[in-house]
Amino acid sequence: MYLISPHLPQFKANLHCHSTCSDGKLTPEELVSAYRNEGYAILAITDHESPRNHSSLSTEDFLLLTGYEAYIRTDPHCTYDVFAPETHLNLFAREPDNETLICYNPSCCKYLTLDKQQQLTKAGSERPREYTVAYINEFIRTANENGYLVSYNHPVWSMESEERILAYEGYFSLELINGNSHMRHKMEYNAPLYHALLRSGKFVHVHAGDDNHNSKSESDSFLAATMISAPSLTYKNVIDAMEKGDMYATEAPVFHSIAFDGERVTVECSPVSLITCHVGSKNPSFVCGDGDLTHAVLDVPQGARYVRVSVTDQNGRHADTRAYSREELGLFPL
Repeated sequence: MYLISPHLPQFKANLHCHSTCSDGKLTPEELVSAYRNEGYAILAITDHESPRNHSSLSTEDFLLLTGYEAYIRTDPHCTYDVFAPETHLNLFAREPDNETLICYNPSCCKYLTLDKQQQLTKAGSERPREYTVAYINEFIRTANENGYLVSYNHPVWSMESEERILAYEGYFSLELINGNSHMRHKMEYNAPLYHALLRSGKFVHVHAGDDNHNSKSESDSFLAATMISAPSLTYKNVIDAMEKGDMYATEAPVFHSIAFDGERVTVECSPVSLITCHVGSKNPSFVCGDGDLTHAVLDVPQGARYVRVSVTDQNGRHADTRAYSREELGLFPL
């Protein structure tokens, strides 16, 4: 069976992006031009508390996803130069015309005019936001019920504890790599957190995004991508593929195919220095090279909790699949 099929096209996506509709420097039109020129085929412009349908900018070879970034923090007016844990979530609309505001709070919507706020459909409680696990789970549940896939963003930047993140429910994917934060902090590569989620039984998917604002002298675009495998570049096919986990996170390396035969994983990829098959134990299978590895056959022990493949190129850039459960792999229960 294929975990990543060579028979499906892979569409390069940036699933975290800010425009002049919030605190980004580039207009949606400028972002589309920039990302198309860099070989991307999908862009989700996820402006802060500002759901907008940009599908008028979509073409046959470039797809815009509707969505926005929501935040829950102790103080909606807090600054970024203090220790203040908070939760940021990206909401991806299942339908392009869905611009529903979830748990509307006007103090969070500084990038929307009052007229625009009044025009948008709203769902969920409109009480002041609460930085509690119960409220955040309520927010995610409300978003899911109103046509959104919800992802959890940049845990390192958000300064949330692992214990707290483990208590969140209902998000479909973890932002394994946040390009902006990783560029600045050199530690927004969240594989250890992902393994903690898996150990607790939370089999969410993984993706990557730039979180670009294009407001600094150092570019924060084109640093990370999500490769989405779908039959064709349509809104429904892409959203369905994301929900199923037919995608992986990357800073540059590409998986051409990953196959599993019940005992071994066979990996075909762009040139890398390390290919690893994680199985939920202290001893993953791996092979090392000098930056020219493009193929590996790695054993999967009978007691594997899951299968997840990661690679690292000679520049230290990663690509990571999600974890495939024993049930998905057709293995007997432990």
